[in-house]
Amino acid sequence: MADPAAPPSAQLSLAVDGAVATLTLNRPRQRNALSTGLMREILAALGDLRERSDVHAVILAGEGPAFCAGHDLAELTDLDEAGYRAVFELCGEMMMALHDLPQPVIARVHGIATAAGCQLVAACDLAVASSDARFATPGVKIGLFCSTPMVEVARAVGRKRALELLLTGTPIDAPTAAGWGLVNRVVAPGELAEATGALARDIAAASGVTLAFGKQAFYRQLDAGLPEAYELCADVMTRNALDADAQEGMCAFLEKREPVWSG
Repeated sequence: MADPAAPPSAQLSLAVDGAVATLTLNRPRQRNALSTGLMREILAALGDLRERSDVHAVILAGEGPAFCAGHDLAELTDLDEAGYRAVFELCGEMMMALHDLPQPVIARVHGIATAAGCQLVAACDLAVASSDARFATPGVKIGLFCSTPMVEVARAVGRKRALELLLTGTPIDAPTAAGWGLVNRVVAPGELAEATGALARDIAAASGVTLAFGKQAFYRQLDAGLPEAYELCADVMTRNALDADAQEGMCAFLEKREPVWSG
């Protein structure tokens, strides 16, 4: 049974079902555009989820006809330098909070994911897309190059493909996004919620402590040289092996029983 939690406001909802939390952007009339208010609420919600040992996986979804249309352009006219810097730095802080969250995050994408919305998909650890989803970084078409979105997108799809998205602004469909590595899988629109939920539940069955060890090490080793990556991961595996959940998991395997995790 889902346990709806009180959302920070009508712009964002949080529901917890077992070990899976679902955060839903709730500005459907604005195609879930990332206003400063919404970004602050996402940051606050991620901060709360960090402290929940009962939540092992998070789904990020959008209400209405789209996943996320990027920044709220109504807020991006006639700002001064400090105003623009504040908006884009807040967005970067939100993306980093997704990386820093101990729990894996899965984007559940339908409709459009454009500009900072495409960035949001790329910043999530995994993504499941409806076959009707479209992805784009179209800022070049309105004179505002998608420079902050390209930080995540380039790391997800590589240089040449990222530059094609950035320089043309042309959308790609969901199968292309899967082929490029922006999303993990594509399903029929009617199967999106169940497919994403099944993936989240599969992940959430693991120890939350172990998932946190693995997710954090994954991103750290990517930015290290090969010898440094092995040194880093040997240290992580050592600390992980000493943890009670690892001891429980190994004993349960040897005793041919299901493990009982600490959290």
